[in-house]
Formats: sequence, structure tokens, C-alpha cells
Amino acid sequence: MSLLATPAQANLPAEPYEAGQSYSGGSLVCYQDDLFRAQWWAGPSDSPQAAYTASNSWDTPWLLDDPGACSATGTNLPPLAEASANPAEITGPGSIALDGSLSSDPDGDPISYAWAQIAPTTPQASIQAPSASGTQVDLPDVGEDTLYQFRLGVADADHVTYTTVEVLQRAGAVIPVLPVAAITASDTNPTCPASIELSGATSSYPDGETFVFFWRQVSGPSAEIVTPNAITTTVNLPDPGANASYTFELEITNGEVSATDSIVIDQQCGDGGFTIPLSTLEAREAELTSSELFRQVKASIVTRDNTEVEAVVAGRAQNPTNVLRVESIIGNADWEFLFPVRAPEYSYSNFLRAVAKFPAFCGDYDDGRDAGAICRKSLATMFAHFTQETGGHTPHWAEPEWSQGLYFLREQGWNESTPNGYGICDPSTWQAQQWPCATFADGSYKSYFGRGAKQLSYNYNYGPFSAAMYGDVNVLLKQPSLVADTWLNLASAVFFFVYPQPPKPSMLHVIDGTWQPNTHDLNSGLVPGFGVTTMIINGGIECGGSNEHVQSQNRIDYYRNFADYLAVPVPADEVLGCASMGRFEVGGAGAMEIYWEQDWSWDPSYPNGESSACKLVGYQTRFSAFIDGDYARCVDHFFEVNIDYQN
Repeated sequence: MSLLATPAQANLPAEPYEAGQSYSGGSLVCYQDDLFRAQWWAGPSDSPQAAYTASNSWDTPWLLDDPGACSATGTNLPPLAEASANPAEITGPGSIALDGSLSSDPDGDPISYAWAQIAPTTPQASIQAPSASGTQVDLPDVGEDTLYQFRLGVADADHVTYTTVEVLQRAGAVIPVLPVAAITASDTNPTCPASIELSGATSSYPDGETFVFFWRQVSGPSAEIVTPNAITTTVNLPDPGANASYTFELEITNGEVSATDSIVIDQQCGDGGFTIPLSTLEAREAELTSSELFRQVKASIVTRDNTEVEAVVAGRAQNPTNVLRVESIIGNADWEFLFPVRAPEYSYSNFLRAVAKFPAFCGDYDDGRDAGAICRKSLATMFAHFTQETGGHTPHWAEPEWSQGLYFLREQGWNESTPNGYGICDPSTWQAQQWPCATFADGSYKSYFGRGAKQLSYNYNYGPFSAAMYGDVNVLLKQPSLVADTWLNLASAVFFFVYPQPPKPSMLHVIDGTWQPNTHDLNSGLVPGFGVTTMIINGGIECGGSNEHVQSQNRIDYYRNFADYLAVPVPADEVLGCASMGRFEVGGAGAMEIYWEQDWSWDPSYPNGESSACKLVGYQTRFSAFIDGDYARCVDHFFEVNIDYQN
């Protein structure tokens, strides 16, 4: 992506954004021809880029203040910077070539070149000819995979345009002997309160290596780990007043390699609490989620087992029905044509596996609706949106902008070794207790920056996505790179397509007609069509007002092109934009409460008049109505009850 730096005489409304700099609330910066305003303090890693794809205005400190306000003015146009690396991936020490010879100046002015390494800080590569259009770069030996970013500045008399190119250097094939962490406990079913011993003495690690130990609590009521860095520690468990479950984790590391193990301690507090049969809680849960809308949504978010998903390959006769339907519309050659500059991880096979995970996407209908037509429109819609989210957005490329989708795999400026980003990781918060952030060997938290076609961000989104994909929130919290490097990079987009975000309906239900706007929706201008899907994705930033925002205009253009290629009719009266739309609200047809919270109501049939029940709410909690068993977990969490799991 190219960034333009212009001198003061260009009369820009603000200085260009500088990566790595902090900005106070109210600051104005120019970024990609647009004017941004800082809503509050913006740290060194808070790029305005996130505002283009943020679902809500509070997800990023930057607010798009005036699109296009920072376009260069005057008769002298800025140069165009274009850079490439060959090879873009290398193993061990060696040399690569950087080429900026395709850079040009629209006015034919003489241009100069300046190459520089901008990441990482160490190690430093040796750029042989930093002022030439092309140069050899010598990369030193590295002990771990390293992602380099080289910046090319192309200047004429008045302007400098920057672009960056990435080179991945993989460490030489040195296979370390990995440690193995193992935990034993003096008692896995203690009473209330209790002290237990947790030991890592049966762990194994290479002879001669010095390893350190880190004990941490992952879930459960707050317990005291007496010696968190010893091989064996006492853990003091409180009296929570009811049976409780704890998870403790041991990590052993030498700073370069690490291993973890976990153990669950089930604390038995006797029969002091009130006993409720599990069947009673399940019946109450079924009653509260029995509406037609709940039934429709639950049917649309069903997933297949990963074993079946990963067996999917193009042309396989045993592929699931929805995958076969997609294959009949888009083959591998179509995929290559539609996404010619995509990152290689966005493969056709990964696309088909992402489809396979969700049977309702391009699935069957038994009520007369045209499954083929719905599938084509769903594909055109989804492709248009993730082209806006991950596209190159570069007009001078040979490929038109609508076919530059899936160019970015990871959020710009971030890599897998960057710590402490996009996470609510404080163990005292319920978010961190429910979706605990994983750590690097030095104890810093892993980062949950944007990855994949939906640019999934934050631990409280990685956790639910992990639960939907694996039935375990911790898989992707511990290995967030899987969202970029596997079929999950496209499954995250399908996941977002089929899941509602109340009061917003899902995009699938907009397209297949399940969502029908009521009077409240119609009064807000929310009507079926492509435009309302933009409102669902990023309405807080791109919709409303008297004029169509540039991002929404992009999406419309991309949708028209994909629709044309996929033979999707675009009626003349279809509302493609969202400028005139208000936000989805609680009174709309898609509104539903999908999280469990403590029910504070009075019920004299239970001890102390407490309801011993949970209720549905519209704000996010740790318990989801879409996850089996979460209702019982909610009751167990908030009340002094004993759940009889045998009845």
C-alpha cells in the first residue's frame, strides 16, 4: 500500500499519519487521502487503517472525519511507488532483490529512490544500493522466522510517495528438542476451602537446559498461587459457597521454546446449596429459546465436524451438498480469475472447506426458495465485502480494484511476534476469564490483531470463533495464527455472514428472505438489498448521512462486478447504498437477546427467594444462548446451587 507524504505547500488539512507515533484526542491526520480525527489517545500501534473495517466507532480511536480531504492538490501530481521482492520468502541467511523500477511519475518528472528497512528493529539487513531503483539485500542468519518490511520512497521535486514490501525469512532447519510440561495434583476433588499442591516435577526438558516455570490460573473463582515460579506450588482455594471448577496451567520455557499443560480441579462444597436437576435447567433453556427466530438462527449456524470439513477437496463426489453447489458456480479457474492477487493462503481448497463448515451457507431450502439463486447472491455479496476489507485498493495495478480482494492476510503493521495487542487480558475482567489471552515465553500476551478475510480482531471474538470451530475457546486463543494460515482465514468470513449481531440480522437471512423488515426497520430506511448488508458490516462508519461514503461506494462497485460475473440479477430498484439508512435498533425484526445473565427476580419456591435462573439479555456476557450447556453454566456461576447431572 502506498502512502503519500507532501510538503506544507500542498495545503493539506493535517500532517500525514506517522506510524509508531502517539496522538492525543482531537488530533487530525491525513491517511490514504482521507482526514481522520482521534476520538481519544491513539497509541503507536493504533493505525487509522482499522477505522476502515471497524464494526463500531468505539473499536478504534480513529474516526474517519472527511473522506478524500487529503487528496493532493495542484498541478504537480505525486509519483507512483511500486515495489516487489524476489524471492519474497527465504530460508536461512542469503540475498534477495528489491525492485522499484515499475515506479513512475504521472507528469514525467525525474524521480529519485530511497530504500530503508522499517521492521524489525533487529536484525538489520544490509541494503547494498539504497538510492537505486533496485538493490540487493543481504539477510543475516536468524534464530526464528523473521518478517522484514522494506520501505521504498519515490520522490519528485514536490512529493514523496512511500510503499512497503514484506520478505519472510525462515530460520534454518534447526529442530529444537522441545520440553514437555506435565502437572500432578495432590487432590483434584478438594473440599471448601482447601489447600492443594500442584507439581510440575514430572515435566521433562532437554538435559543442560535451564527452564523457568510459570503457574497461572485460567478459570474459576480467584485462588492464591503461593509460589507461581516454582516447580511445585501450594494453591489456596476459597470457599465459593457452591461446587466450583478451576483450571490451572503450567508453562515451562527457556525463553526460546516452551510447553504448557493444564489441569482441572473440581472443588466439592457438599450439599449446602439447593439441588436442581439438570433436566429442569434444560427445559427452562428450551422454553426461553423456543421462538421461531431462535429456531431459524440456530438452524443457520449449525457446523460440521472438522474431520468431514478437512476431507473436502475440489471435485470430490462425496463433498457436502452446499460445497457441490458452490463448485457448480465457482470452479478453481473462476477463483483464480476473481482473486488474482490474493495471498496464497486464500486457496480454493480453503474456500471450499470454509463453505463446508457451515451447511446453511449455500444450503438447501424446502419451502420453494431458489437455493441456487440465493447461493450466487450470497457469494457476490460476501466477495464484495471482503474485497473492501482485504483488497489492495490500488488503482494503477493491472487488475481492476474489484478483483484485488484477499490481498492482505494479516493487519498491516502486525506480525505473529508482536505482543500485547487487541486484547482484554487482565485476569480480573470477566472477558479475560472467559477468553484468556495466551502468552509468549517472556510472559507478554499474544496479539489478536486482524487476520483472515474478515480481519477477525480481539480475544473476545477469537474465543467465540474458536468455540464455533473447535468446541473449545482456547484453541485459537493459544494459536491465533491459525486464523491466517489455514482454512479458518475464509471460514471467519462465512462465520460472520451466517451469525446475527442483534439487533442486526445475519447477512444470510437478509439475502434468503428470512429477515423481513417490520415497521420499525422501514422507518429507519432498512430494506432488503445489498445496502443493508453494508449497514450490518460497518454501518456505524460507512452509513447514514446525505451522501454515500467512499467505502460504501467501493462495496457497491465491487458487488456490481461480482454480480455480473456470477449472473446475479441486480434489479433497478434494489437499494445498493446505505447513506439514507438509520441503525438497527431493538424494535427491529432482527432484534433478539442471545446472552445469558443472572435473573434477579424473586421466586419464593427457591431458597432465599432467589430465582436460581438466568435470563436472556442483548449485551455480551460470558454465556451464549447458542452454546449448548451455557444456561446451566450460567445458573451454576451465579447461584449457590448443586446441579444434579444424573437427572
